[in-house]
Amino acid sequence: MDERNYKKIINSWSMYDWANSAFATTIMAAVLPIYYSAIAEPALTPNQATAYWGYTNSIALLLVALLSPILGAVADFRGAKKRYLTYFALIGISATALMYFLTSGDWLFASVLFIIGNIGFAGANVFYDSLLPHIAQKGDIDQVSTRGYAMGYLGGGLLLAVNLAMIMLSPDHLTALMTRISLASVAIWWLLFAIPLWKNVPEPPRQIYEGELDSNPFSAGFKRLAVTFKEIKKYKELFKFLVAFWLFNDGIGTIIKMATIYGKEIGIGQTDLIGALLMVQFVGIPFSFAFGWLAKRIGTKRSIYISLSVYFLISIGGYFMESAIHFWILGFAVALVQGGSQALSRSLYGRMVPKAQSAEFFSFFSVSGKLAGMFGPLVFGLVSQVMGNSRLGIVSLVIFFIAGGLLLTRVDEEEGIRVAEEADALAVQQA
Repeated sequence: MDERNYKKIINSWSMYDWANSAFATTIMAAVLPIYYSAIAEPALTPNQATAYWGYTNSIALLLVALLSPILGAVADFRGAKKRYLTYFALIGISATALMYFLTSGDWLFASVLFIIGNIGFAGANVFYDSLLPHIAQKGDIDQVSTRGYAMGYLGGGLLLAVNLAMIMLSPDHLTALMTRISLASVAIWWLLFAIPLWKNVPEPPRQIYEGELDSNPFSAGFKRLAVTFKEIKKYKELFKFLVAFWLFNDGIGTIIKMATIYGKEIGIGQTDLIGALLMVQFVGIPFSFAFGWLAKRIGTKRSIYISLSVYFLISIGGYFMESAIHFWILGFAVALVQGGSQALSRSLYGRMVPKAQSAEFFSFFSVSGKLAGMFGPLVFGLVSQVMGNSRLGIVSLVIFFIAGGLLLTRVDEEEGIRVAEEADALAVQQA
């Protein structure tokens, strides 16, 4: 592949991060959690709204966790990673567009739309991530992955900035309308900027194993899953990394999803909540690139350890948070490590994945993340209800960063790469 075409593919792949990160910023982290609390006020207390938002996240992620492994295996067998990405993206885009119709008292409708939208968002990401080991040259995978996250920060941040201006500068009687328009704008943004990937990123060649050629896609998918579970010891380094990722991503995912509604509960105003998250988007851009640079100097695992140490301190700081300035300081700390920790986790995992089963294995990666995201908000919600506030919920996350980091020290990535290359050598390439 010539250099110009390679750059075009990488740039187009990265633009999908730009496209769908608007869902992560406006829907998951900033505008919808605050609006959810506001429209729930007629029926729920602020503490109940926080807890129910946690349960909503957990349900959405559980459904993704149940669906994605078999769909990943089917996509590998059919050579249809981009097609499945498209299906899920359109589901997410449609649910997001319908959020325009949310009004006072519609917290249950909001939960349903968020669950469907999150299934589309997270499901599409399984297949988006699975394209990474196919398009990135071997020595570039850390840099390509961090580039995607940096583009996500920029794209999600730009739309969030527009949405923030729409909401904060509008007269009081138009605030709800501007919020609803902001939610719907995510669907337009997501659809528009997904086009470069659909147009320019090639579908990876179909790769199957002997005896699969004439199989039904779903039966072949289930057989692949069965083989993967049966031979999990063969991929023990990959499996250890998955468990480590599950643990530390539990903490990361919970901080991302619960930060604004937690901040609102303790009395921080909407301007500071959304403004700090907007700051995270733009500060995160250079630090995502910085972690790609750091990984080249000290190694991918050591770079992840640094990020987990910072998250440990963020969890402790969250317990003592009382004012808007505290929220801004903790937001800045998140911006230092959020993109780097997730991008390097994705690229480290991608090195140990057999390309013939990339969608299947990235579905397991997604399941690890979604299970983490499911239990984190669930624990957060339960602790919030039992204790009457959410401070102990935020500080309890330190155990996940400690346990995940310790298990990561046991992962031998070179052995994981060797096993993946052996598995690919057994695959039968199909035209």
